[in-house]
Amino acid sequence: MLRTCLTILPLLLLGALADEKYILELTDETFESELTRHENTLVMFYAPWCGHCKRLKPEYAKAAELLLGSEPPITLANIDCTGAGKETCNKYSVSGYPTLKIFEGAEMRSDYNGPREALGIAKYMKSQVGPASQQLTNEKSHKTFLEGDEVSVVGYFEKDDSPLAAAYLTVTKKLRGKARFAHTSTNELLESAGHKNTIVLYRPKQLHNKFEPDSVVYDGGDSIGEVAEFISKNYFGLAGVRTRDNKDEFKNPLVIAYYNVDYVKNAKSTNYWRNRIMKVAKDFPEFSFAIASKDDFQHELNEYGIDFVKNDKPVILARDAKNQKFLLKEEFSVDSFETFLKDLQNGALEPYLKSEPIPESNTGNVKIAVAKNFDEVVNNNGKDTLIEFYAPWCAHCKKLAPVYDQLGEKMADEDVEIVKFDATVNDVPAPYNVRGFPTLFWAPRDSKESPIEYEGKRGLEDLVEYVAKHATDQLKGYDRKGKPVKPRTDDEL
Repeated sequence: MLRTCLTILPLLLLGALADEKYILELTDETFESELTRHENTLVMFYAPWCGHCKRLKPEYAKAAELLLGSEPPITLANIDCTGAGKETCNKYSVSGYPTLKIFEGAEMRSDYNGPREALGIAKYMKSQVGPASQQLTNEKSHKTFLEGDEVSVVGYFEKDDSPLAAAYLTVTKKLRGKARFAHTSTNELLESAGHKNTIVLYRPKQLHNKFEPDSVVYDGGDSIGEVAEFISKNYFGLAGVRTRDNKDEFKNPLVIAYYNVDYVKNAKSTNYWRNRIMKVAKDFPEFSFAIASKDDFQHELNEYGIDFVKNDKPVILARDAKNQKFLLKEEFSVDSFETFLKDLQNGALEPYLKSEPIPESNTGNVKIAVAKNFDEVVNNNGKDTLIEFYAPWCAHCKKLAPVYDQLGEKMADEDVEIVKFDATVNDVPAPYNVRGFPTLFWAPRDSKESPIEYEGKRGLEDLVEYVAKHATDQLKGYDRKGKPVKPRTDDEL
């Protein structure tokens, strides 16, 4: 198995562990009997040595405390896959840690695909138990439901077994956790709400504004696809609130305003800037828009070379459909924002590229690629290429460095380029997907196929053997198995 330096924070940053007294500890012997005693249980399958498990545990313990007294009841549990829970982990095909699964009694209902921080875990689990859509039977329940601070969706049906009602209830099960769902067939509510045989998406009061309606009424057919599309299309509105939990739901082309977004402590200021974003955004329907907390997404600001936001005004960053990055360089104003979007719309902006300077000399056996010269050194060099994406601080990268230099020496006279790329200070170009360090890719000469990630051992002989086997033309100094070949004499030529 390859050892890789993961791009994660040191364990020392975690601080004190939360109290785990509310976590149910399970073993092979107690697993089924204990789960039978509990209505709904989230089980974490873990290994004590696993760094990701150690990071999750304090959040998991806080979530268990937050869920005390929830209705219906929700329990959080652990099982050690390397100790007294081996057989159970094998039974549920657990191959990585931590793995989380949701159980109803002793029956597994689904894998857990929610957040990994305490509030998110608690919120997600509350949305996963009980009916996906709450049934509203009177004015009080209807009013209470709509007073929440999240997007709420209500289905109003004269008959609860109509095709539209059936499609809606199916969608609520698929999207549970994304929004709050309810439905009613009570005549009193249908009359007072003024809706019959339709679905209405309500935006929470804190997001009300003059640039879009506070609620959106469904006018489509009774297919599951149409209902799901209606909810997804309207859920975030003109400028959605992007968080660490929902960040992946926002798709390119995307324009994000980063500032001090805080609906708990400073909703007025948050909406002040959001309204200015929306004032311009309404005229550019081809883009998606979002606001985001600059503190929660400092790592994204870093990708644009922004280490510190000097004032309270939004910082505007964008990605187009090709995932190219763009930055509003001027201080934010309604006018500068509008100009930026027009230029982005017309393709008049130069993409932002995080890159080291191009090396003045690049004649070594291991070539240095940076973002600005990647096409020249890798894509258009006319050679088969092995590229290492590394981080200077990574211990595994440091161990590989002398081996990689030796490989460069051995390939010096071959039609193969050996290249290294510091992925911490340069934007990694598509289609390379770098999740940890070091990551090596093989890019065949003139190939239209995607580069191939190298997953073999990292000894010198292993790398030589790989290059020799995959080279477009057989190497001069090695056969296809990576064995040295004798140079041919003049008589043999």
